[in-house]
Amino acid sequence: MTSSVVHRFPSQGALEAYAAELALFARPGLVILLEGDLGAGKSTFARAFIHALAVEDRDFDVPSPTFTLLQAYDETRVPVAHADLHRVAAAAEIDELGLDDLLSSHVLLVEWPELLLGRAWPDVLRVALAGSGDVRTARIEARGAWNQAITRNGAIVNFLGSTPWQGAARRFLEGDASFRRYETLAKDHRNAILMDMPARPDGPPVKNGKPYSAIAHLAEDIGAVVAVNAELVARGYSAPKVESVDLGAGFAVIEDLGRNVYGRMMLAGEDMRQPMQASVAVLADMAARDWPATVVIDGRQRYTLSRYDLEAQLIEIDLLPTWFWPHVRGAAIGGDERAQFEAIWTELLPLTEPKRPVWTLRDYHSPNLLWMPEREGLGRVGIIDTQDCLLGHPAYDLASLLQDARVDVAFDFADELFEHYCSLRAARGSFDRGSFEVAYALLGAQRATKILGIFARLSKRDGKPGYLRHMPRVSGYLERNLRHPVLAPLKAWFERHLPAAMHEAAR
Repeated sequence: MTSSVVHRFPSQGALEAYAAELALFARPGLVILLEGDLGAGKSTFARAFIHALAVEDRDFDVPSPTFTLLQAYDETRVPVAHADLHRVAAAAEIDELGLDDLLSSHVLLVEWPELLLGRAWPDVLRVALAGSGDVRTARIEARGAWNQAITRNGAIVNFLGSTPWQGAARRFLEGDASFRRYETLAKDHRNAILMDMPARPDGPPVKNGKPYSAIAHLAEDIGAVVAVNAELVARGYSAPKVESVDLGAGFAVIEDLGRNVYGRMMLAGEDMRQPMQASVAVLADMAARDWPATVVIDGRQRYTLSRYDLEAQLIEIDLLPTWFWPHVRGAAIGGDERAQFEAIWTELLPLTEPKRPVWTLRDYHSPNLLWMPEREGLGRVGIIDTQDCLLGHPAYDLASLLQDARVDVAFDFADELFEHYCSLRAARGSFDRGSFEVAYALLGAQRATKILGIFARLSKRDGKPGYLRHMPRVSGYLERNLRHPVLAPLKAWFERHLPAAMHEAAR
């Protein structure tokens, strides 16, 4: 699908601001073709777009590639390749630049693209600039993913225009342009976060005619965030407060809790004893409370949380035979081995059915926790990415925290924190430690199994092999959980059919 619009820019700064805005949606594979006479603003647009992709506002030169023909920037948030074809005499010379190969990993900006007219790239933004002096006009034609981005950006501008954040400076924070994105907003010495979360599209059916997201109870839209955060805040926890929201469009302005993320602190070698103890205390406190199955949003809509049921747990562990098995074995799993695997889990997982389910956040780990020592008590732990919260067993989130997939949590430290959790639970009343330890081992194994499958899928299907470096850590968690006597049948299956899951090395 293609769209076309004409913009008028009253100043060079306005053109630069528009280019920087479009950079918020940059990802590999996107193409920008810059047309116009000398002095029309092509290089101005390109420089602003590239500078907007700088990591942590790092300054660097963006020279014109008039003589080099191509300049690549691999240290930006998304790698960029900037080409100037003004001096190219024949289309054959373009092949030597390797533009098609660059598209697999870079955004491509091309000035003087006339020789490219025969190339059928799917995601192209054509910017035809005209004018001189301060005033410019631009005819914008957007195709494919660029059409979606332009449309989404226009909706964001309209949404922010209905809030106190109209005209705020926007910077990319994180996210996946296909589903959920975050931007920082800055205005009048205040900061906030724009959450861009359109309704999740259904994937292909994987079982019983239902997509994976429906079976695993993944959030369908931004209403999940609004509902869960509001309830957490009302109970005194530091989830981001929602300032403004458009439930239908999937936009929200939420509180900015800062950048003191647990994962960054760990990688920087900071002392994590107090932050980790506080995050354990949050979980112990949550486990002692009664949690609703339904939350009312804005006094009108009702959001219902699903149970973390057996069907959801099984579809998650199925990621291991589907993706991890062929990753290490080089062939698909056999029917008998798969049936045995599911049968063992089907027998064991009911042991994790809680007598009194609590809210289980499912992503309570270092990327989603922030340390805010300026607050008091449990409020010192900032909690983000709450949208996939379910009603489940409290051991799951503790396993997520102490068996972190992306950073090392030393076993001795994890054991100390586990004891701290148990003492907090016991101090508040009846606590069956034996059954909790069974659930902790089982859910830790279930989570590790799922993550091994996810990391293998990210590498194979999504072209992100960097996740493989985390596999040895996750394999270590799995092996440790499988030591619990109750998990003996599962341990035997892994030892017989897939020992690499417990002793995987990065590939």
